[in-house]
Amino acid sequence: MSIELFDQLEQKVSTAVDTIEMLRMEVEELRQENEQLKSERTQWESRLNGILARFQEFDAQPAQAEATHS
Repeated sequence: MSIELFDQLEQKVSTAVDTIEMLRMEVEELRQENEQLKSERTQWESRLNGILARFQEFDAQPAQAEATHS
């Protein structure tokens, strides 16, 4: 194998390793972002469920008032 071919191979391997490392870092960042988004979604769901529960209580009150007035 000529020195020139070996140098080209070495450069390609080096570029591939650098690309793999950058992709690994990007994957880790995306995992962290995904965890944060899951946490935010859970908080929003909890808040939304609280609001829905309040609406259900509100809807139930007039029915109870009508039942007592009849």
